[in-house]
Amino acid sequence: MIIGIDLGGMSAKGALLSGKKLEGKSRVVTSAAASAEQTAIALARLAAETAEKAGKSMDDVQAIGIGSPGVVDSEYGNIVSWSNFHWKNVPLAQYVQKYSGKQTFVLNDANAAALGEAHFGAATPFRDSLLITLGTGIGGGVVIGGKLFEGFRSGGTEIGHMVIRQDGELCTCGRRGCFERYASAAALIRMTQDAMRRHPESALWKAAPSMEQVDGKTLFVALAAEDPAAKEVFEAYIAALGEGIANLVNILRPQAVILGGGISAEGERLLKPLREYVLPRLYVSEHYAPIELLCAKLGNDAGLYGAAWYADSRL
Repeated sequence: MIIGIDLGGMSAKGALLSGKKLEGKSRVVTSAAASAEQTAIALARLAAETAEKAGKSMDDVQAIGIGSPGVVDSEYGNIVSWSNFHWKNVPLAQYVQKYSGKQTFVLNDANAAALGEAHFGAATPFRDSLLITLGTGIGGGVVIGGKLFEGFRSGGTEIGHMVIRQDGELCTCGRRGCFERYASAAALIRMTQDAMRRHPESALWKAAPSMEQVDGKTLFVALAAEDPAAKEVFEAYIAALGEGIANLVNILRPQAVILGGGISAEGERLLKPLREYVLPRLYVSEHYAPIELLCAKLGNDAGLYGAAWYADSRL
């Protein structure tokens, strides 16, 4: 049995993977104020609590898998950099193994989610899949032949920083025109707020009476009311998201592209116009090499599944 852990900036979640089910779900608070070693102690404690909650002991646990934000050298389980916690070259796997007594493996959290969806979620029918997570930024993971593709020293698949608009908006990475500046959930919120400033008559104001209340659902509420300003924003967003997806499909040609993040809850309202934008722009026709655009199924559990699966595959 393997324990999967999803490490975040405010909390870490743990669960024991038994067959295809997660058991003993637990949570612990995390903080940038804690040292890396203190965080590792908390994660080891989380693993023990998870096993106990699942009715097992740590003697039953074979290994621990951790999905972590940041740049992760998964071969050695080191966090190369994680800006939120100001971590640089932290040997997280070594620390957690020291305090848990269990072999520990660490990978990037978006990669963990991609593995989760590939082996337990929406991408299970496919050998080759791409997960795109739409959040504050854009994360992603590539699974080829059922195995994770990470690039040299786990430094690849940073798909949010693919440029889709040369000399476009400045990104936090320092480049301009990055995919995530135009197609993340945060980008959609900014676009919605800009439209509200330009169109005080818009139904967007009924969906969110103040700028502070705008979220990823606001636009879709106004779209249901057939609001022209909302439609304009939606078309621009679909074009940006679709452009990035078309580029990735032309390069990687997965069998399926899986969309995750809160916006993916919109389902076909999001997928149908995306298909209409993406499919005609593919260099190789979808009739020759069919491509599925789907929404993720595992939600916040994807990283837990994927981290546990990854650890099992490394044993």
